[in-house]
Amino acid sequence: MKKYNVTVNGTAYEITLEVVDAADVKAAPAPVAAPAPAAAPAPVAAPAPVAAPAGGETVNSPMPGTILSVNVQNGAAVKKGDVLMILEAMKMENEIMSPCDGTIASINVNAGQSVETGAVLCVIA
Repeated sequence: MKKYNVTVNGTAYEITLEVVDAADVKAAPAPVAAPAPAAAPAPVAAPAPVAAPAGGETVNSPMPGTILSVNVQNGAAVKKGDVLMILEAMKMENEIMSPCDGTIASINVNAGQSVETGAVLCVIA
């Protein structure tokens, strides 16, 4: 046995090492092969994007999150700046506002639904 003083990042350690001969070292057992990983499930296809009607404007999700509430219904008249729905992302409630005046042509999400960035939330005609 030999004692050494080692300094690591300014902290001194006292270590003891045992000196062994190569003949004393036992051969390490052969490594056991790990089982092959299971195949990943096939990705689920995302629903096809909804096309805006002629002259309509889509409202897309600016970030991934969960829809907390939908404040409009199909056929409702909205003005620019009206709150259409609330999107929760990173523990923050984000108001999704109407980008223009018009009528809600379709609502593509429900309260409690998770959405990804760019997902079509609704269409305003």
